[in-house]
Amino acid sequence: MTPNLRLAAALCVALSLCALLAVPANFPGLGGDARLTLAVFALATCAWIGTPVDDTYIALGAGLALTVTGVISSDTLFGTLGDATVWLLICAFVLAAAVARTGLAGRAAVFLVGGARSVRQLVHLTTAALVVTAFAVPATSGRAALALPVFLALAKALADRKRLVVMLALLFPTVILLSAVATLIGAGAHLITVSVLWEATGERIGFTQWLLLGLPLAVASSHLAAEAVLLTTTRRADRVGPVRITAEEIRRHSESPVTGPWTQAEKRCALLLATVVALWCGEPLHRVPPAVVALIGAVVASSPALGTVRLKDALRTVPWSLLLFMAATMAMGVALADSGAAQWLVSGLPAHVTPAVFLGVVVALSTAAHLVLQSRSARSSVLVPLVIAAAVGSGVNPVAAALASTAAAGFCHTLPASAKPVTLFAEIPGVPTYTPRDLLRLSAVLAPLTAALVLFFATAVWPLLGVPVTR
Repeated sequence: MTPNLRLAAALCVALSLCALLAVPANFPGLGGDARLTLAVFALATCAWIGTPVDDTYIALGAGLALTVTGVISSDTLFGTLGDATVWLLICAFVLAAAVARTGLAGRAAVFLVGGARSVRQLVHLTTAALVVTAFAVPATSGRAALALPVFLALAKALADRKRLVVMLALLFPTVILLSAVATLIGAGAHLITVSVLWEATGERIGFTQWLLLGLPLAVASSHLAAEAVLLTTTRRADRVGPVRITAEEIRRHSESPVTGPWTQAEKRCALLLATVVALWCGEPLHRVPPAVVALIGAVVASSPALGTVRLKDALRTVPWSLLLFMAATMAMGVALADSGAAQWLVSGLPAHVTPAVFLGVVVALSTAAHLVLQSRSARSSVLVPLVIAAAVGSGVNPVAAALASTAAAGFCHTLPASAKPVTLFAEIPGVPTYTPRDLLRLSAVLAPLTAALVLFFATAVWPLLGVPVTR
């Protein structure tokens, strides 16, 4: 579908929905605020799908429209910027800037990848290293940028084995996207999910609980995806033969030393990062909120005496557009819940559906949603409020449903434009990389595998960890 045709289709759908909602005789059980909310929601969703306008601009416009029409108050709109999850993400980016400045990533790459002696070892050690980065760098695009120099070093070392280079080019974004579910700060969509859950149900998922639920899924899905990438991209002959990645090859693409004695800055940064992660994980013991821990870490990381980066330089790395998008979509979620629009939307769903079938439908829709909505945060903004409302009406635990939807939405590998990491590794000058056909071949295998794995965790693993399927 051409962009112009897509725009026209989206505009027709949005205007048709608004026209239906504007007639009082239609949908008699729907109140005025709910009608306005659904109209704004439909326009925003169609704009996200069919127009090239920035996602944040659309979200801000939607939030403003809901405020001006009185559906939500101005305090609700502006208050979302002060939400603890927004502060958590800001401080996490400051910490990430401190880590990137010291060059710890290069040392970690040498430590992990340098031990590989076979292709399969290289694949799984690289996967393990990428999963670990979810604790240090928030947002998948930031992790992709941090990992790119390591990939370039591996590509140069394996320049005579082109298929392996293509395989690694596909492996990096695949694992980065699927392993984001390991932590609460892994993607902005996670913070949106947590905020919507809190507003709709009063249930709060903390850093530790998300880690307990998400890390096993991230590890399992990442290594499963690594095998899928290896088997769909290479032949048996490509996987035979030793590999050897030296520290010097990684050093050529790093601005800092990757071997030798650690500098004082590296030691301080590593200790700070380990302390912050430990405090995040120990939240049930000390009761200090993760956002406060992150703020302490950010202040120390940017302090004149102990820090490794200046605060103003670190703040330049913060994706302010993403934060504004999150705040605006949180306000939209509040409007959907408070106006009764979300409940009305799901009121017509079949009442007698087993929890497993309900979660299966949620996972399937969330997995396929990237074909329509390219922004991961936009997908959660649209799906999670509806999933929570439907779960409550069906007797399914809304926490399990929201987590399953968010985890499944992490799959976005079908097209080069489906996610920023996929786009980044698809266009590297001078390095052989994957084609759209390679992505389609991988997606045909990986989409059902990851969907089945998320459904398995939601129905069999998470109940053992304190999140039952039913309420």
